[in-house]
Amino acid sequence: MKHVKKVTAVLLLAICSAFFFSCNKDNDSEPEPKPLTPAEILASTPWETTSAKNNKGENVALSDANVANFVGFAYFRADGTFTMFNLDDSPKMQGEWSVSADGKTRTIIAKNDAGVVLFTRVVDITVLTKQEFTYRIYPNASDKTVYFDIIHTPTTHPAPKK
Repeated sequence: MKHVKKVTAVLLLAICSAFFFSCNKDNDSEPEPKPLTPAEILASTPWETTSAKNNKGENVALSDANVANFVGFAYFRADGTFTMFNLDDSPKMQGEWSVSADGKTRTIIAKNDAGVVLFTRVVDITVLTKQEFTYRIYPNASDKTVYFDIIHTPTTHPAPKK
């Protein structure tokens, strides 16, 4: 009888241990957040142009004529509209924007206050994360060997009033 009690106690302990150790803590945790799409990343924060590099990887002054027109603060809204301002808060442009589903290109359609299209610009995106947004411009569209990367980082700078 003592032998049966010992075996029963060991079996009961083994079963309780199996239940205790089989509980998975992952079931109690919050689900992983859904990854952001490229468009959601771009719209997630205001951006400030913080640097530029040429095709040799050299820093280019933001006042350099090759990049100066691309410098400022950019505010991409989730509704597909944007506003951009120069670093002195003067208005630069406004309009509509989109990012390709694969995150490789950004398109802006600049419009005047009356909604008339001024121009459309499509640029190659080289980096798009929550910490950096970099796109590439080519001074001569037919020569892809010469380019400038325009580098933006998130900013807390509020959008100026027009």
